[in-house]
Amino acid sequence: MVRRINLALQGGGAHGAFTWGVLDRLLEDEDIEIAAISGTSAGALNGAALKAGMQAGGRVGAKDSLNQLWTQVGRLDEARLTDWMFPGLPMLAAMADVAARMAPFSPQGIMAQLVSPYAWGPGWQNPLEDVVRRLDFTQVCAVGGPKLFVGATNVRTGKIRVFSGDDVSPEVLMASACLPTAFQAVELTDPKTGQVEAYWDGGYAGNPALFPLYAKGLPDDVVIVSINPMRRDELPKSPLEIQNRINEISFNAALLGELRAVQFVKRLIQQGNMDKGAMKDVLIHFIADEKLMNELSASTKLSPTPALLYRLKEAGRVAALAFLQAHRGDIGKRASIDLAGLFG
Repeated sequence: MVRRINLALQGGGAHGAFTWGVLDRLLEDEDIEIAAISGTSAGALNGAALKAGMQAGGRVGAKDSLNQLWTQVGRLDEARLTDWMFPGLPMLAAMADVAARMAPFSPQGIMAQLVSPYAWGPGWQNPLEDVVRRLDFTQVCAVGGPKLFVGATNVRTGKIRVFSGDDVSPEVLMASACLPTAFQAVELTDPKTGQVEAYWDGGYAGNPALFPLYAKGLPDDVVIVSINPMRRDELPKSPLEIQNRINEISFNAALLGELRAVQFVKRLIQQGNMDKGAMKDVLIHFIADEKLMNELSASTKLSPTPALLYRLKEAGRVAALAFLQAHRGDIGKRASIDLAGLFG
């Protein structure tokens, strides 16, 4: 029995390798059909790589495409990142190298809080550009295969813009992944108004956006791959710990707002205050590893070392398998997450 699902893929820098693992395992299951993907930041990169590979070579092609994506991200090694964050500052770069070997956090993460990416002038280059441009956008934008939705935050209005179809480009993916403390804003021309707009990471306004997945013809089931922990039991006290938790809360806020709206609609349907079919009765599922993500921090999102990426990939595969074993039968029938309990 084929079970159709939509995927909602969160952003989170290098932590997006967890989603790589989830997708890698889902693609091995012939009974799971991915109808649509809404992604932000690393989630958008994963979605684009999956679609491009699937269009070119089916499930095996999608797995290969994801593997190539994260292999390239892993090659953004310490030297490349040092050139990016510390150009012209050799002493600071040396200090960063020592810190990287001795401290459980990213020196790039620290510098991102202290130095504007605009300090390097017009010669600055987005370190993700080479990785993104390796994707085949004739396949990413193809009509067939899973529908792809990419979210980015309009700097001027603070609102999310969702790109799909032919509007998805290398610049759009870089905009979706544009953490403003580390990357210069990506400027895109609005085809309707002709106005040039600057965009930051889509996570500020939707991490990821769920509403594109409510479209007619798409399945009711939305599987959210979460890489930002909802809960941390320990009180953050150091400056880095505090900043980490602020990042996590802000990047989960938009998603929680959409989930509250889903729960509100479900309650109206259950109480008979809304006719069935008037609005989609969305079935929400989660794939996550809260324990692992609590061991990591926002700083490691800027540290795509191969060891970290493959650790996250394997954790994602394990989490996806656990989800399928526990909730395969729920798909198409019921949600596997208690939204009322989530907000209780």
